[in-house]
Amino acid sequence: MKLEKVITDYYSSYDYRNLRDETKKQYEYFLNVMLNTKVEGKSLCQYDCDKLTTRVAKVAYNEWCEKGVSMANHVISATRIALNHGVRMELCTLNPFANVRKRSTERRKTVWSRDDVAKLLNTAYSDFSTRNIGLIAHMAYEWCQRLGDMRMLTWDSINFDTKTVHIRQSKRKAEVTLPIENDLFAMLQEQEQDFGFQPYVAPRPKPIAGEYRPYSLQKLPLHARKLMQQAGLPDELRLSDLRRTGTTEMVEAGVGIGQIMSVTGHANPSSVKPYMKNTLTSANYALTERNNHVKSMTSAAKESV
Repeated sequence: MKLEKVITDYYSSYDYRNLRDETKKQYEYFLNVMLNTKVEGKSLCQYDCDKLTTRVAKVAYNEWCEKGVSMANHVISATRIALNHGVRMELCTLNPFANVRKRSTERRKTVWSRDDVAKLLNTAYSDFSTRNIGLIAHMAYEWCQRLGDMRMLTWDSINFDTKTVHIRQSKRKAEVTLPIENDLFAMLQEQEQDFGFQPYVAPRPKPIAGEYRPYSLQKLPLHARKLMQQAGLPDELRLSDLRRTGTTEMVEAGVGIGQIMSVTGHANPSSVKPYMKNTLTSANYALTERNNHVKSMTSAAKESV
């Protein structure tokens, strides 16, 4: 059986149909990348499953890694899931991608400066065609949330009466309710006047076939890069760094881990540790708090004498 037919059968499976709509789109994209990859002059979609070897799988994975290790790992993960379905349904006997070792990705540590955030938002909000990208970035930074959840955010998540937003995170299914600060609230009010007739808070500004749709996982980074270049921002910055930036700012402000978790949605304190850095701001806060404590204890001791 051709590999393409195994993937088609996976799309009709209960496991696939039970996925969230956005997850389905992601899987389809990653599996299409896999099927269109050429190994030894032939696309993988043309391979017979019984001739798909571990060596072929490794060659394909290495090619994906040339475009980015993170992307390659997403593609191979989706492929493994689909081929495991094929094995269970006896459409193929082996899953050669299961034997390919993923490369580890180095954890990013890049954070934006306040000035860089301001440059991005000022540039984005000055043009209607880029305003929605700016709003996605603004919400991700202000609420310390993932870009994917912000691009899919719908108006029913926002309560204008209480000035709060309720977010159900797609990755961990955590739910957080957060306040909306004044500048972002004013922007959302203006946005609601222009886009409140359809479900998404920050869709693509031009409809497709008469329908307003969210930015896709593939298109958002491309449009964002053009915007960031227009704003004169360093090439090493990414919009995905904004969640880390906002969280790091909370750490530097001396916010407790429990309070940070109530914003970010992390379930384990160890997940917050990567955001904790040795900075002058953090050190200054810690030492100032210690000195204030020592002074108060000393004063109390003198008063008791």
